[in-house]
Amino acid sequence: MAEKTFRSFSKEDGAKYALYRFNYSPNLYQMVLDYHKSSGGQFDTVLDVGCGPGIAIANLYTHFTHAIGLEPSQGMIDTARAIHSDTPITFVVSSAEELATIAPASVDLLVAATAAHWFDMPKFWARAAEVVKPRGTVAIWCGGPVSVGEGIPGREAIQAAVDRLDERLDDYMLPGNRLVRDLYVDLVLPWTAENPIEGFDKESFTRQEWGTDAEGSLPGTEYMAVKMALDLDGLEKVLGTASPVIRWREAHPELVGTEEDVVRRMRREIEAVFRDEGVDEKDQKLDGGIAATLLMLKRTGA
Repeated sequence: MAEKTFRSFSKEDGAKYALYRFNYSPNLYQMVLDYHKSSGGQFDTVLDVGCGPGIAIANLYTHFTHAIGLEPSQGMIDTARAIHSDTPITFVVSSAEELATIAPASVDLLVAATAAHWFDMPKFWARAAEVVKPRGTVAIWCGGPVSVGEGIPGREAIQAAVDRLDERLDDYMLPGNRLVRDLYVDLVLPWTAENPIEGFDKESFTRQEWGTDAEGSLPGTEYMAVKMALDLDGLEKVLGTASPVIRWREAHPELVGTEEDVVRRMRREIEAVFRDEGVDEKDQKLDGGIAATLLMLKRTGA
C-alpha cells in the first residue's frame, strides 16, 4: 500500500515534523561513508531518496561534490528547501520508483533514511540499478521499537505503557510500519524480489543492528545523534510525528488534544507510574534506546 500520510503534508506539517524528529548518530553516517570508501566508492554525487525535510542529506552532502534529495511530498520538499537554503543541496519532488531527474550511472552513494518501508522495492531496485554507478553503494536504515532506559523508576510499568500505545495503534499500522517494527527483516532485496533484479552484489550485503540480541549489535542508545532524553511534553510531540498516530488522529479528530487522545492516554499512564515511584513532576523524564538496522550493499561492475 502506497504511503499517503506524509505525501499530503503541507510545508507547515513538514516543519513540525523536522522540529520533533531526532537526527541519526554521526557514527551511523561514518559507517556508511567508510563502507562506501573501503569498497571502491567515489564521492561525486550522493542521493537521498525519501529525504523528508533533509535530515540525512544535510549530514552527508559535505563529503560529495553534488547532493540531491528526492521526496514525493511537495510540503516536505518545501520544508527541506527552507531549512537548507544555505547549502548546495538540490531538492526535487519525486517518488522512489521514479527517481526523477537522476541520470543513468550518476550516483555514487544512494541512501534511504527511515523511508524504504514506503517504497515499492522491486521498482525501486530496478531504477536504482540504472542510476547507481558501478561499485556505488546503497545504504538503507530505520529505527524501530523503543526501549525505556534501565535507570528509569518504574521502568517495566512504563515500558508496558509504551507497548500499549502500539497495541492501540494496531489498526492504523500499514505494512510499511510493520516492516519498521521488524527492522526490515522482510524488506525486499534485489535477490529476494519475485523477479530478482540484477546489478547488485549479494556478497557485499551487510546488516548492522542497534539495540537487539544480534551478534555485533550496538547499544540502542547509540543510534540517534544525542541521548534520547525527553520530558513528557516532548514525548507527546515526538510521537505526534509518527504516521500511525497521525492516522489515528485523522480518524478521531474530536479526541485530539483531549484526555482520550491516544498519546495522551499513554502519557497519563506514565505519569501515574512516576507518581507511584515518588518522582517529582519536574523530574518526570524518559530516556532509552531504539532498536535499529542499517543495510548496505554494492552495485556490481568495475
